[in-house]
Amino acid sequence: MIQNKLIRSIEESIQNNWEHTAFTNYQKDSITFKGVAEKIQWIHLLYEELNIKKGDKIALIGRNLNNWAVTYLATITYGATIVPILPDFNSGDIHHIINHSEASLLFSTENLFNKIDDSKIKKLKGIISLGDFEILCACNEKLEKAVKKADEKASKTTLDKDQLDYADPKNSDIAVLSYTSGTSGFSKGVMLSYRCLYSNVQIGFDHIDLRSQDKVVSFLPLAHVFGCMFEFLTEFCCGCHVIFLSRVPTPQLITKAFQEVKPRLICLVPLIMEKIYKKRILPALESRRVKLMLKVPLLEKKVYKKIRNSLIETFGGEFIEVIIGGAALSKEVEDFLKKIEFPFTVGYGMTECGPLVSYSPSGQFRPHSCGQVVDRMQVRIDSKDPLNIVGEIQVKGDNVMSGYFKNKEATKECLSKDGWLGTGDLGIIDKDDTIYIKGRSKNMLLGPSGQNIYPEEIESRLNNLPFIQESIVTDDKDHKLIALLYPDYEVCDAEGLTKNEIEEAFESDRKILNKDLPAYMNVSRIILFPEEFEKTPKRNIKRYLYTSLYHE
Repeated sequence: MIQNKLIRSIEESIQNNWEHTAFTNYQKDSITFKGVAEKIQWIHLLYEELNIKKGDKIALIGRNLNNWAVTYLATITYGATIVPILPDFNSGDIHHIINHSEASLLFSTENLFNKIDDSKIKKLKGIISLGDFEILCACNEKLEKAVKKADEKASKTTLDKDQLDYADPKNSDIAVLSYTSGTSGFSKGVMLSYRCLYSNVQIGFDHIDLRSQDKVVSFLPLAHVFGCMFEFLTEFCCGCHVIFLSRVPTPQLITKAFQEVKPRLICLVPLIMEKIYKKRILPALESRRVKLMLKVPLLEKKVYKKIRNSLIETFGGEFIEVIIGGAALSKEVEDFLKKIEFPFTVGYGMTECGPLVSYSPSGQFRPHSCGQVVDRMQVRIDSKDPLNIVGEIQVKGDNVMSGYFKNKEATKECLSKDGWLGTGDLGIIDKDDTIYIKGRSKNMLLGPSGQNIYPEEIESRLNNLPFIQESIVTDDKDHKLIALLYPDYEVCDAEGLTKNEIEEAFESDRKILNKDLPAYMNVSRIILFPEEFEKTPKRNIKRYLYTSLYHE
């Protein structure tokens, strides 16, 4: 019997839901759990023919699709390590991740294949299409022969659901290598073990009422652990039917899908909820008629009930709760959702914890918190009085990563010898182990669809330009990226540049920079500063003095 709890859960879910629908590409094709098992079998045969060993890396790039999920499941049930790559990364980032991870094989959608130059990839045996599992690029004859042999063997084999033959890796083995960034100077391949993944899945088993054939819409990037874990993997292990949005998930498309699918569980990043609040709810609240009604207690209740019902209907009307994570939710939006008794909760996590650190079901969620410390995890606050004095949030337990791949220095910086991970976030914790985040010392920003944006990546490029001395990249109240620049005025003066010429030069640089960056990392505008940014004694920029200026 398989001892690995994650592999066992995947196997049992396939067996128990054999004829049920597992995945659907939104408004397109579907596949049953039996169909998933058949494709897993074919991929396993291919890996065997290619002599891929347990622990070898398999890269995967594409938007949310049936075959993305199948490839992920096939790889971890074989005992190999999956390396999901965000499709928004540019060619240089993709090449770097494939090479840094030492991937043996790449699965890619055909539209993203154009971003890849096989001459820049070192150990890859070839590239397989996520559309139909045909060969997109064979680095040698072995891949073509392996595909033919896998086809032949699969055609001669009748798959029996009671005789699935999956690997049984150690719980400490690495299942996923998740890159928090693409650019080589900031690469951190987070090593997530089978134990880490299963611990997160078990939280879903224990605290979220998901049942076989419940429907869930998957639109958060599967290459990120939040979307992968709670819009796909947990649901698959519960026997749910996952509908993938393969197109860019605009709020309009998302709400349309919600109303058609009527999902059981919804995961959102704050930006989507905040947009719905600003564009749909706030204008109604500010109308003269509604303002007058809100001054009368009985009418006030009716107004809020109507808004609540309308918002619930927007999300399909049949969900148990909305889980919001990935970044801090606006206090104004949170307070309003609480006022109308909307069923939501705010969780806290990070890639390094696969992702969950804290979560409470919506009925137990405390205002302005991010839930209770989850099972199998410990949290401590690095302060003299954790209940009242803010300190760094440090975590330990089954969810914590094994370290950063090929980066011992970065691992030592945040992970102690006895297993405590420094999150870089600041907060307090109450007697019931409920976490309240008071500030984020990490500089990560959140993209429109939940992508991680590391401002240092953009800043390093800006600071290499000829007339820039230093820069800060932040976002404004509309979540658009802006670059705050302190020009090298001595160089500008030596070149005889006027203020207008400096501004024109930087605007031209902004456009050139954006062409080399994923769309979600594009800088919308540049703001010049007349003085050097204020520094700490260690000469680090006091970012907090500037990043909040544009959120009002």
